[in-house]
Amino acid sequence: MIRNKQGITHWDPEDEVFWQREGRFTARRNLVLSVLSEHVGFSVWSLWSVLVLFMSPDIGFTFTASEKFLLVVVPTLVGALLRLPYSAAVARFGGRNWTVFASAVLLVPAGLATYFVQRPQTPLWVFLLIGALGGVGGGNFASSMTNITAFYPQRHQGWALGLNAGGGNLGVAVVQLLGLLVIATAGDAHPSYVAAVYLPLIVLVSLGAALRMDNLPALPREPGALREAARHRHTWWISLLYIGTFGSFIGYGFAFGLVLQSEFGASALQAASYTFLGPLLGSLSRPVGGKLADRWGGARVTFVNFAAMAAGTAGLLAASVTGSFPWFVAAFTVLFVLGGIGNGSTYKMIPAVHTREAERAISSGEDAAAAFARSRRLSGALIGIAGAVGALGGVAINLAFRTAYGSSGSGSVAFAVFLGYYAVCLAVTWAVYLRRREEPAVTGVEPVRPKTAGRV
Repeated sequence: MIRNKQGITHWDPEDEVFWQREGRFTARRNLVLSVLSEHVGFSVWSLWSVLVLFMSPDIGFTFTASEKFLLVVVPTLVGALLRLPYSAAVARFGGRNWTVFASAVLLVPAGLATYFVQRPQTPLWVFLLIGALGGVGGGNFASSMTNITAFYPQRHQGWALGLNAGGGNLGVAVVQLLGLLVIATAGDAHPSYVAAVYLPLIVLVSLGAALRMDNLPALPREPGALREAARHRHTWWISLLYIGTFGSFIGYGFAFGLVLQSEFGASALQAASYTFLGPLLGSLSRPVGGKLADRWGGARVTFVNFAAMAAGTAGLLAASVTGSFPWFVAAFTVLFVLGGIGNGSTYKMIPAVHTREAERAISSGEDAAAAFARSRRLSGALIGIAGAVGALGGVAINLAFRTAYGSSGSGSVAFAVFLGYYAVCLAVTWAVYLRRREEPAVTGVEPVRPKTAGRV
């Protein structure tokens, strides 16, 4: 490995000797800092899912349930839209440079939230603007995943991407746990404490990234990678599946507390007592999904997972109709875990699809270095597209809840819609990635080939 002032100039993780000698240690250091940056980004992104629980008439807020759901929707939407430019920014500016910027800019929404959330007379549009600024934390996911994809060989990407994403996803659970801690110790009149905790953490993460992360010039910088990926059929199939997994995780994570308040009239303390558990378990299960996909193939794991998500949603719908609070919370928690597993298994399919195509190109006479460089370029672009589309699924979930509770006071209609979508994802996984036995890469039944290959 060769370095200069700009960063690493030679990086070949597929070379087993290079990887064992020095590559894995460098990749691990960058992974740790990437996880920390993404974790803080997710926390700031999901900050308003906690702050809205404090916005009660008792401390002067008069926002309706629909307005509170809107405060949750706005950062989700902005974070989704930023994922495409964030994924491209890593190649343009370098992984270390962009991580420093993406972390430091979080000081703006966190600082504004700390100040204004204690002022109930502030108009709704100001809070919506601050929530929109908090959406920058959602973009961190795409840049972080794109960066880490380039550091790891394909055979380890399921685990590495699962760990990176899972550690980031934990930010949703941690900020909600922090909200519970504040309510339990200081009461529900001090929401600014939740936001203020992140100000020094953002500074520390930004400094750590500046001092210890690396830029990889090997990251492809050719223009048009997103356009090329957008023409690839697997980009849209995988994006559709990712709506069902990550869209569920982030949508439920942002809305869970408000759903408990709207469905059962839960207090801020009661809602906060349960909201952190699902995102926590869902985040921890994401690396498990990646690991299972490394072993069994992403398509197989994803198929079984969607079947389980459909069953879990049926249980959630039944709990909503019968008004059973314990079963409702239990079913929601199961869906978080399954969403995490599905996140890991679906993301594993991304590099595996393009690696398989690179191997086919090599067998047809194409230069191996060029084929794998194109594979990494398209994988990074697909990660950005799928991440953005998946996060838009979280927007759709929150809009569905806003509509359901605004019109009928119950989430049953929304749960029925989610059940139908999981059935669609189940059918797509089977039809596109499991049924066609003539394509070993999509079935998970593979021929003997070099160790660099992976399973879809």
